[in-house]
This record gives sequence, structure tokens and C-alpha cells, in this order.
Amino acid sequence: MVDLNYHHLRYFRAVAHDGNLTRTAERLNLSQSALSIQIKQLEERLGHALFERRGRQLYLTEAGRIALDHADTIFSTGEELVETLKQSGRSRRSIRIGALATLSRNFQMEFLRPILGMSNVDMILRSGSTGELLAALETLNLDIVLLNQAPMTDSLTPFIAQHVYQQRVSLIGKPSYGARGAMLADLLAVHPVILPTLESGVRAQFDALVERLGLTPQIAAEVDDMAMMRLLAREGVGLAVLPPIVVKGELEAGTLVEFDTLPGMIESFFAVTIKRRFPNSLIRPLLEANG
Repeated sequence: MVDLNYHHLRYFRAVAHDGNLTRTAERLNLSQSALSIQIKQLEERLGHALFERRGRQLYLTEAGRIALDHADTIFSTGEELVETLKQSGRSRRSIRIGALATLSRNFQMEFLRPILGMSNVDMILRSGSTGELLAALETLNLDIVLLNQAPMTDSLTPFIAQHVYQQRVSLIGKPSYGARGAMLADLLAVHPVILPTLESGVRAQFDALVERLGLTPQIAAEVDDMAMMRLLAREGVGLAVLPPIVVKGELEAGTLVEFDTLPGMIESFFAVTIKRRFPNSLIRPLLEANG
């Protein structure tokens, strides 16, 4: 087996992320020729060209992309190892949590409740798209990710999705819309609806439900953010198709009313982790409390 020179790999990773040999050489305080030699030696060791030049820019080849994915994992794991072992004698711990940008804030608060207020825990909270969050999880920049759909998995994707919460979906609107418990057909015949966008699993369930019941509701808005759906419902724009947890405070205060549970419709929430040699010890109490 040919040994891998990790200095070569580190230099390659720096150039790959910068996309410019000159800029990387200046940042690392190296000459361009010295940096080029390091990259060339790594290419010879791997038996593949890692970059192709287009003008002044360097672009990864297919082999280069594969090498960068592995390099990111290698160095992220090394950083995690150092941080984990450094923490062994300390009382403070940290956890990095990613959540889908459109996910219910109330759900997030309930999920985090087991560690909220712990004086020896630092929480780093980030939001983004599903792709961004899962990429950060793969490169060990996040410890756990909260989604409303389980990610696609196969033998090459090491994600572990745990179903942590499930709630019914209801029609929710202002009290002036009618009496609690009014019939679904009557509500939809009079009031427009605020729906999730077509990419949402809840939207697919709603479309199937009204098709089955022979209803054609008027759509007031299609929204990909639960917080915005909540605001539109409060403004009286229409009946929102939402899990009640999203508007928990408004329901308790009586500013919004849960009129009717939509039959057979549920919103599911998942906590996604990845197999790690040194898993964050704070993940277990979160999953145990929400499992």
C-alpha cells in the first residue's frame, strides 16, 4: 500500500477550496512553485490529475472532487478528535444543531428543552436547506440536523434518521371564521386556505385529501415557511393547514382556533445524525427525551 503524505493532502485541500494557486500560496506563505510541487507529488502518488486549469482558475477534475471529499472528512475528523479529547478534562460541552430554515420554531424549542438552560452547555444553532445541512453533517460541522422529512439513504449515505415527533395537521384560523368543530367542507367552501408549497409532504397529503373529498378550495397563499404561515393566519388571510404546535401560543391565547383536524394528515419530524467514532455525548439525552 502506498503511504499518503498528509502535508500534500492539506495543501491540495487549501488550493481546492480557494480555486487559485496564487492566493493559496500567499495565504500559506509559500512560493507558487513550492505549492505546485506539493500538488504534483500528490497527483503522482494518487495516479490522477486533480486539477484542470481554465485561464487563471483551477477546477477540480472528477478525481479531484473525490479527493477533496475525502480530505474534508479526514481533516474534519482530526479536528473533532482534538476537540473531543481536549474536552475530556473540562466541564463545558458544546453541540452544533442544524434545522431546516422553514421548520417550526416551537418544535425546535420542544426538541431542545432537555438541554436548555444548562450552564455547562454551549449550543450553536444553524439553519439552512436540507442539502446544506446534510453536507455540513457529513463533514462533521454539525452534530445533529432537524428535518421534516427523512433523507434518502443507501449504502453510500451514512445518515441515521430517528423519528422524534409526529402531530396531526389541522385547519387553523381566526375565531371569527366560525365555530370550533365546523365541518371541513363548510370551512373550505367559505374561506381560502394558506398551504405549504408543493415540495412539502403535508401539501401532498392535503391535495390528496381534497381530491378524495371532491373539494376545490380557494388558495390564498402557498408558503414554504411555517413562521410565515403562522403570521398570515394571524392576519386573517385564510385558514392555515398546519400542525397545532406551530401556533401553540396563539391557540393558548385564543387569537387562533383549531377548527378541524384533517383526517389522515400528519407532520413528522426527524433528527438526523451520522455514524461517528466520537459522537457528541449531548445527542443521547436529546434523542432519548424525544424518542
